[in-house]
Amino acid sequence: MIVPLLFLLQDSPMPKGYTIPVVDVAGEAARQVVVDREPGQYLGHPTTVLLEDGKTILCVYPKGHGKGPILYKRSRDGGKTWSDRLPTPENWATSLETPTIHRVVDPKSGKRRLILWSGLYPARLAVSEDDGGSWSPLKPVGDWGGIVVMGDVARTQDGRYLAWFHDDGRFFREGGKATGVFTLFQTESTDGGLTWAAPRALWSGSDVHLCEPGVVRSPDGKRLAMFLRENRRVRNSHVMFSDDEGATWTRPRELPAALTGDRHVARYAPDGRLFVSFRDTTLESSTKGDWVGWVGRFEDIVAGREGQYRVRLAKNHQGADCAYPGVEVLPDGTFVATTYGHWTPGEEPYILSVRFTLAELDAKRSQSP
Repeated sequence: MIVPLLFLLQDSPMPKGYTIPVVDVAGEAARQVVVDREPGQYLGHPTTVLLEDGKTILCVYPKGHGKGPILYKRSRDGGKTWSDRLPTPENWATSLETPTIHRVVDPKSGKRRLILWSGLYPARLAVSEDDGGSWSPLKPVGDWGGIVVMGDVARTQDGRYLAWFHDDGRFFREGGKATGVFTLFQTESTDGGLTWAAPRALWSGSDVHLCEPGVVRSPDGKRLAMFLRENRRVRNSHVMFSDDEGATWTRPRELPAALTGDRHVARYAPDGRLFVSFRDTTLESSTKGDWVGWVGRFEDIVAGREGQYRVRLAKNHQGADCAYPGVEVLPDGTFVATTYGHWTPGEEPYILSVRFTLAELDAKRSQSP
């Protein structure tokens, strides 16, 4: 049985607002591609994966708010156009939560495969050995579960895979109940994603509710940074670091308001800068509730700096119900960011991609007053 440690955050709160500029491309329809839309039907929470050909993108998302049958589409031209909904195994219709898709490589055979997670209890996994052409049914990976399984998956330098998720007492074991304590978990695979070890707790707390981890590696490959949503909405988002491939992690530290949001997904541009996509839940922000991104460097995250600028990718018209994004970078440096949201007033959310390069955003920044 895992008995997590409880940590109280002693740091003085960071400022609730940010001072860096905001570049706004929300009104630029030429950047937008509708991935899927169905009148009267809620479509939400996509994740994506870019295959090694640099142009095939796969996208999975639930037909509903988190819970619902898993829908699946493919783009063969870097996200410019999308297929019809593709066939899926019958039991994908039983998914209880947000699906996530990831590329993994077997460390012994070099075999590339795709894995797809579906959370709550029990956490279940589907596998494709042919780049998404066919898939296995969802199958339990163990006697455990959690929320947003997996928030992220990353390969270690020795070929293992680490994966992260959270729970609040309801889904880690069958018949659980909410405790008011959020716990971050880490599990690992040594066989290219086919089997996963029993999760271990990295952090637990109730003064802030840290969850939905998103992980990025430093440019030199030596450090992992984990972005964390703050679900009590009383502090900014947080970050943890590991310098030993996930064996140990630093205590969570509050991020600047400029990086505060939900479901962080980070990717590097060709020039070494980071773009981080998230739902804006900043306590003081002109774009609160919208789909936004952050541009800066890994060193800014380490030093607690605000970064270079923010960008509003799309205006969300209902609360903060948007932006569980997939972010891919094409070989020419084009970002293809894909998520759901209430993009049309009075209508159900649908799946949208926005395309841009950092050079284009930089130019818009330079033209701003």
